[in-house]
Amino acid sequence: MILEPGAPAPGFALVNQFGQTTRLSDLVGGKPVALVFFPLAFSRVCQGELCELRDNIAVFRGAGVELVGVSVDSKHTLRAWAEAEAYEFQLLADFWPHGAVASAFGAFDEEKGTAERATFVIGADGVIRASFASPRGEARSLEQYRAALESI
Repeated sequence: MILEPGAPAPGFALVNQFGQTTRLSDLVGGKPVALVFFPLAFSRVCQGELCELRDNIAVFRGAGVELVGVSVDSKHTLRAWAEAEAYEFQLLADFWPHGAVASAFGAFDEEKGTAERATFVIGADGVIRASFASPRGEARSLEQYRAALESI
């Protein structure tokens, strides 16, 4: 079960698609963050979801929220995917220990070995303001993101 609003967001340090370490404390240092867990890069549903977010990045920027994707893929896979799809937001590799950050957020599918499709809007204070998830194979809607951003 994913973490609910009101819970403190678990701290983490992961590398992004460029190999740079990104910490949650750095991300939320002054602005809210939308942390978007997804199962795998280059997969059909994930690509559709992240392309929709890319095409609607103004929704996040207008709300002053930094958009960040997270999967169990390697930084190399995430970089190739980000370049192929022109993503203008960070993708973080929850590669090793495998899925540890997704697990901390209650968003890891032990059977499949991937992150679940879960989103967390985290306030600048590090507290989860909104969270939602969708079943495997079902995309989250832009309307769910818009509603979650209203919690900031």
